[in-house]
Amino acid sequence: MDKTAIYTDDLLEFLNRSVVNFFAVDTVRRRLEQEGFRRLEARDHWDLQPGGRYYLTQNDTALFAFIVGESDPARGFRIISAHTDSPGFRVKPSAEMLCPGNVVKLNTEVYGGPILYTWFNRPLSLAGRVLLRSCDPFRPVTRLVKFDRPLLTIPHLAIHFNRSVNEGNPLSKQKDMLPVLGIVDDGGKADGMLCRMVAQQLGVDPDDILDFDLSLFDTTPATLEGVDREFISSGRLDDLGMVHAAMTALIESENTEVTRIIALFDNEETGSGTKQGAASPILADAMRRIVYSLGGDEETYLRAVADSFMVSADNAHATHPNYVEKQDPTNHPVLGGGPVIKINANCKYMTDADSAAVFRSICERAEVPYQYFVNHSDVAGGSTLGNILTSQIPLRGVDMGAGIWSMHSVRETASVDDHTFIIRAFIEFFSC
Repeated sequence: MDKTAIYTDDLLEFLNRSVVNFFAVDTVRRRLEQEGFRRLEARDHWDLQPGGRYYLTQNDTALFAFIVGESDPARGFRIISAHTDSPGFRVKPSAEMLCPGNVVKLNTEVYGGPILYTWFNRPLSLAGRVLLRSCDPFRPVTRLVKFDRPLLTIPHLAIHFNRSVNEGNPLSKQKDMLPVLGIVDDGGKADGMLCRMVAQQLGVDPDDILDFDLSLFDTTPATLEGVDREFISSGRLDDLGMVHAAMTALIESENTEVTRIIALFDNEETGSGTKQGAASPILADAMRRIVYSLGGDEETYLRAVADSFMVSADNAHATHPNYVEKQDPTNHPVLGGGPVIKINANCKYMTDADSAAVFRSICERAEVPYQYFVNHSDVAGGSTLGNILTSQIPLRGVDMGAGIWSMHSVRETASVDDHTFIIRAFIEFFSC
């Protein structure tokens, strides 16, 4: 089996396991441990060894893994950052709402900026983190929970009740987007129904559940589409495609000189302003502790930062075949055209000519094509991890990603070839 088939099959499996951010981190963690990475805790003393493989997590939704370089700690870092979260719906407390006909729906809150229409009439389920009582109130027991079968649907209103629906229909996140869980008997209790379901799934007493973070996910598996199976169709490609590529490159690359890091943050879709987000000092703290553990001091750390480079890997907008006019007139990244270097004059991305030149050279060494994305000047673009991280650490770096269609839809579309191209470029980045 060639590398493209191996990488593609592994990505599909990764996406199907990583249904929400908690499971994305858990999937990466398990893979790293199979490859000899040892878990660190932020509250413990770090005794790192040159060549050692380590990782740490933050709040169960962010993960940082690294292979320690074997040369002078001032030699610097090679970093690839990505994010584990995707837009969607999260369950509110006391979520059960009893409706006519004993139908129970759940009260949810929109997370990030999903394309709401794409969530209607789909087989949905629930996954996330559950916190259980323990003997230490400051350290409740954490369990992950996932319902593997479809549990929910968000039914759309029939066209007969809104004849103008196809002419544009504003949606209320509070009214139109609530998912239906089921029907209770006339004597059944809706209150606490979800908690009882979670307890049964985990095999625990409902009274032991202190709280939970649950999100909806589409149960339709990731698939290949197209006449030659050239497209990947899945939820959460933004940004789990880049998470998978970064993880794969860290495992497969070889470079004993510099310390290689993957930084997988949470909450990029809501501004990164959390303890597990890119605006926090967690990456800078980890880099500093690596240098100090190897015998360096603050000056050594600052020298290492000055000799480092980061790839901020977050997906890009490929040219849509039905909306070519939405793209910049001269920059048209396409599916299958290779990694996309992202540029913005107002510094929404960290890319400048220096860092773009570096990444272009890496692509050329890896023998993969590359493309550029610049927003149409009449369309405002969003920011990502790179420029947020540079407010914490003065790194050279480039923003890039795979071109995809339907970004923030419940299902997005990417290119099989692009994923292989990006892994090859990331391996070259870590190795050179």
